[in-house]
Amino acid sequence: MKPIIEFKNVFLAFGDNPVLKGLDLQIQEGETITIIGGSGSGKSVTLKLLLGVLSPDSGSIYYQGKNVTTMGEKDLIAMRKELGVLFQGSALFDSLTVQENVAYPLREHFDYSEKELDRIVAQKLAVVGLPKIEEMFPSDLSGGMKKRVGLARAIATDPKVILYDEPTTGLDPTNTQRINRLILQMQKTLKVTSIVVTHDMESAFQVSNRLALLKEGKICFVGTVDEAKSSKDETVRDFIEGRMETVEPLKIMEAR
Repeated sequence: MKPIIEFKNVFLAFGDNPVLKGLDLQIQEGETITIIGGSGSGKSVTLKLLLGVLSPDSGSIYYQGKNVTTMGEKDLIAMRKELGVLFQGSALFDSLTVQENVAYPLREHFDYSEKELDRIVAQKLAVVGLPKIEEMFPSDLSGGMKKRVGLARAIATDPKVILYDEPTTGLDPTNTQRINRLILQMQKTLKVTSIVVTHDMESAFQVSNRLALLKEGKICFVGTVDEAKSSKDETVRDFIEGRMETVEPLKIMEAR
């Protein structure tokens, strides 16, 4: 089966700091794959490369058979309509209401009437368990609610792929479980392909069909949760058991 997304021999450095050194990864349609690895290993950078926010120094990235690295702005915009993103910090606009935040990508990419926008926003908020909060502002929301509003915005355009960048960071155990359930629900009900970036192994084990371990600029393991748990590979064991060293996090502006 042809993958929906493929990274082929991708290299990327920031100045003298090499981040990716021959990244190879295939992602199948409809699966949830979680990219794990130490802080600064390039997990979030990988998502930005797929979005076309960053360009690799060499190598290719394919989305539905089309090379993202050679796309012009028009094709990138068309592709991004099919990719929903839940950013690490939720990235809500403080000056906009919840309704306006969720409607933002719809206004950017489509020509819906105000009535249709209201209908879609209400529907997406209901999906994430937050009905009737359209008139609230981000400052009125808890951290868990902000994440869910961010997810409502990510699914507003009915994407084929959802990218989750550290979706449970900063959340208490109850909200962490709520987000994990929503990730599973999105895959089951919306039939989306999901790419999760996280250092939270408990969440990774719950939501993933497969795990991909990124270390020293390459994917050093890809397999199911059971394969990861039973792996005798020292690198995999060290990461799962929390012994892997991390590198200094890269200071890269979050794509918004």
